Amino acid sequence: MVNRDNIVDGDKMVDRDKIVNRAKIDEAQVQEVVNRVRQIEEEVSRVMVGQGEVIRQVLLTLMAGGHTLLEGVPGLGKTLLVRTLGRALGLKFARIQFTPDLMPADIIGTNIMTETDQGRGFKFQPGAVFANLVLADEINRATPKTQSALLEAMQERTVSVAGVTRPLPEPFFVLATQNPLEMEGTYPLPEAQMDRFLFKVQVDFPGEADLRDILLRTTVHDEPEVNQVADAADLAGLIKTAAAVPAAGHVTDYIIRLILATHPERPEASERIRKYVRYGASPRGGQAILLTARIRALLEGRFNVAFEDVEAVALPALRHRFFLNFEGEAEGITGDILIKELLESVPKAGGVK
Repeated sequence: MVNRDNIVDGDKMVDRDKIVNRAKIDEAQVQEVVNRVRQIEEEVSRVMVGQGEVIRQVLLTLMAGGHTLLEGVPGLGKTLLVRTLGRALGLKFARIQFTPDLMPADIIGTNIMTETDQGRGFKFQPGAVFANLVLADEINRATPKTQSALLEAMQERTVSVAGVTRPLPEPFFVLATQNPLEMEGTYPLPEAQMDRFLFKVQVDFPGEADLRDILLRTTVHDEPEVNQVADAADLAGLIKTAAAVPAAGHVTDYIIRLILATHPERPEASERIRKYVRYGASPRGGQAILLTARIRALLEGRFNVAFEDVEAVALPALRHRFFLNFEGEAEGITGDILIKELLESVPKAGGVK
């Protein structure tokens, strides 16, 4: 059930119904969101084994209208997860296999010469990006030039070819998979493209029990059927409802303090941030935290964002927005390590300077 208690605005307790009405949501809407997301999670979990947290994080990004970067070694089911989500949501699905010889035109499309009764002319041939759910498989195996072909699509939801800008289908999501960068034949994604991913989700190797279940499920001929439990209109409704969840002023200020503390030149930065970080998180990092924290609050049955929601989404929202200097890379420092330190050290009380 939805917990309507302890709703705050800034540092003051206010009338609970006033906040709920301001957010234009009610308990029935919240319960509908919770039920629908659980249906999607259950359907995907029939195929994906032992990746409950990964599934939840991907759904958080979809409900926030953002893109997801999935990182893990080959064979962990990253591609299967995206395919299964496409079926469960009833979205038009397209897969792009990124390779070193992939060209930008293969992704966004190109003008081709055609001949009709009226004569010869050019006709636009759409690329694979013209879909609702685009799987950019092993995105870091393509060259930076090809990777950058997705920049406009991910930000503006449009594609420009030969001076003509064309809108992409709505909704539009990119779910990209990448192998760890130290693997042979991979290219680091440009910083601008990394920042366009709302979440970077780490897909870890399964434990013993999950591995046993995977082996038993995948070595038989009877594969589970994936049923459609939502469509594009349902997803649009979920996104709209989640965006209406209010965040109190002191919670928003905490998010701002977290972002500022990632920048080595800021007075809020810790000694280790100043020592190991070249550039901190962009404002998109704060947007990612607030958007997904709202959705998590709904899924936890609350009408308002709490500190625990911020802490739960901070890792996937910020880990790819830390750019380490040479000393940080040499000492094996990671974004995850620094984010966990920030969550422990940045005060939850106090204003923003």
